[in-house]
Amino acid sequence: MLSASARFETPNASKYLKQLCKHFAHKVSVEYDDTNGKAALPPGPAKMQADDAALLVTVTAQDEEGLERAKFIIDDHLSRFAFRETPDLNWEEPATV
Repeated sequence: MLSASARFETPNASKYLKQLCKHFAHKVSVEYDDTNGKAALPPGPAKMQADDAALLVTVTAQDEEGLERAKFIIDDHLSRFAFRETPDLNWEEPATV
């Protein structure tokens, strides 16, 4: 499996984590609380962690196409929810999982 992670520096990390998870819950299985979330996105699972300073998102997928799709899903939704902050996620892709 492939994975990619991105960090969004924001004091509203918990708010965005919950918004993302509530939104995704309309179509996929999710689990979340104030600081951790997991969404079963079609390309692969997305894991989210929030603290006082940032939201960390890690997505996984079987192939490069799926990974790009998962990153797009997070980028697209977060840009809508955090439009006042204009999030610019710089995805880092470690070796295969």
